[in-house]
Amino acid sequence: MKTIRLREGKDRSLLRRHPWVFHTSIAKGAADSGETVRVEASDGRFLAWGAYSPSSMIRVRAWSFNEAEHIDAAFFQRRMARALALRARLPVASNGVRLVHGEADGVPGLVVDRYADLLSVQFNAAGTERWKQAIADALIATSGCTRIYERSDSGVRGLEGLPAVAGWLRGEGSAEVTITEHDWQLGLDVAAGHKTGFYLDQRDNRALLGRWVRHFGLQRVLNCYCYTGGFSVAALAGGAAHVTSVDSSAPALARVQAHVALNGFDAARSTVVDADVNQFLRDALKRGDVYDAIVLDPPKFAPTAAHAERAARAYKDINRLALRLLQPGGLLLSFSCSGGIGPDLFHKIVAGAGLDAGVDAAILQRLEGACDHPTTIEFPEGEYLKGLALLKAAA
Repeated sequence: MKTIRLREGKDRSLLRRHPWVFHTSIAKGAADSGETVRVEASDGRFLAWGAYSPSSMIRVRAWSFNEAEHIDAAFFQRRMARALALRARLPVASNGVRLVHGEADGVPGLVVDRYADLLSVQFNAAGTERWKQAIADALIATSGCTRIYERSDSGVRGLEGLPAVAGWLRGEGSAEVTITEHDWQLGLDVAAGHKTGFYLDQRDNRALLGRWVRHFGLQRVLNCYCYTGGFSVAALAGGAAHVTSVDSSAPALARVQAHVALNGFDAARSTVVDADVNQFLRDALKRGDVYDAIVLDPPKFAPTAAHAERAARAYKDINRLALRLLQPGGLLLSFSCSGGIGPDLFHKIVAGAGLDAGVDAAILQRLEGACDHPTTIEFPEGEYLKGLALLKAAA
């Protein structure tokens, strides 16, 4: 077993069970990509077993802080079983579930989503790549699913020195799946969809929108960056008279309309617009359009803290425009999935947007990812999705 020795004073994060070791913390030692290494403090004390990544700034990701643990196929069997046991206890109103959520489940770099009887998996780090076959075997054994589609095609693979990979890892067949979520149905394609095929992390926030649309009697809803229309379906289910869904992807918009039909809603209640959201908001303001509820769920504007300043301007701009388009008493659900934008900073950005728009609003609720996307106390960086539900002040 190869050993990584840390610089003096660089053991604090591992002693707090934070799973990352940055390249600047290492005094000596190296290994092959994904190889298991023993991580020691500067005085030789054991700290963790981890996976070495020679190409990444995060040079080691910890598997275990237990010196007696062996990192082998049985280890991953135990990790998968533990993650699935947790999901079995959670109140998830869907057969689309995040089964493994990377560091939060003790498997850094691994994402596993279950869509009905199919698993869609991302191996995003050198360690999970090295143990891919053992992890796939463990997932088949513990989940009861026989098909695994690999979606290891995200940009983070490049940071690990790994090529993009996509295709069937176990089994074969159609990549199209229809899942049940709350009281509606949603279709997806694990081969062509975003991420692993869908955004399961917004499941509870979609239901929340439906409940608030019904409670406040909101009639005209605007869903920006709508993707395949999960929030649009939720708004229609809540009783909205009409939903306008805006995205720059024609295939996604086609699926929005398919979802409207699949759930039995009148097609006249749904309009899709292929457009840049920022420009759409500006044009809507010029036209004098108004909405009773607006959803802003943009893509990742700030992948790291280094991009935060530029991203803050983009977030502020769309929130300023949306607040101006809202009717007095209207509802805004605004989100950021950027890891480089923390909850406090996001609050300040939206507050600044309100000041610039000349609008006052009350925070009804702070929003986060669904419970099957847990954040652990040792790894706060896992809290990537944050949001605010705002009620615009009445006239």
